[in-house]
Amino acid sequence: MEMLNPHCGIDRDPRGVVRLTICNAGSLNILGSAAIDGVREGLETLAKDREIRVLVMAGQSEKSMIGGADIKEMAGLDQKSAERFITRLRDLCEEVRIFPGPVIARMPGWCLGGGLEVAAACDFRIAAHDAKFGMPEVRVGIPSVIHAALLPRLIGWGRARWLVMTAENIDAPTALAWGLVDAVAQPGGLDAAVEHTIKSLLECGPEALRAQKDLLRQWEDLPLKESVDLSIGVFGRSFLSGEPQRLMQGFIGRKR
Repeated sequence: MEMLNPHCGIDRDPRGVVRLTICNAGSLNILGSAAIDGVREGLETLAKDREIRVLVMAGQSEKSMIGGADIKEMAGLDQKSAERFITRLRDLCEEVRIFPGPVIARMPGWCLGGGLEVAAACDFRIAAHDAKFGMPEVRVGIPSVIHAALLPRLIGWGRARWLVMTAENIDAPTALAWGLVDAVAQPGGLDAAVEHTIKSLLECGPEALRAQKDLLRQWEDLPLKESVDLSIGVFGRSFLSGEPQRLMQGFIGRKR
């Protein structure tokens, strides 16, 4: 594993798949300020690399991708330092959300609070069969904020309200039924489930995937007619890369 900094290690395979491992954050991968900054800086570096086809976010242990934000650090905050802390975490989540290529969250064990916010900013969430999810912030006196705002879009207002107001945890089958995760692996099969999604993504045009991800992000904010009309120019520009011509000719050739 190549260390970009003490909290961000990467493994790269020949296909252009990069696994980003959050390191040196304890057995549950808890995000304090140093870890937040390290992972964000790593993502900023990787975002410039157009050879990356798929990014997988993972934790150093099998207990968690990210267990949550560091309560020990937060317990010593005041209003100003609290705003600085949560701005840091916002910037990390946003760096995940705007990463140019597809991002997969590899989710064993616990995924709570800030960890679930980072996961919500990923494009795909793949959970171990025994994973647990929750938003426990209100139990320690703070609201769930920043990218928790993605939750109603993922799972609907009622279920998002349940998570952030009851602070009760849900299991992997419930998370799948709610749409919080996209797949639940068989026991011992988390990496195989992640690889299945990687293979699907690698069969797609890399430039098309980047354009599709960017469109989806814009569709979140724009009215329907603007979303429809914006897409026309994106469709046209996709032909400048040569990718549609090459892949469509390949498709036509297979059909003969």
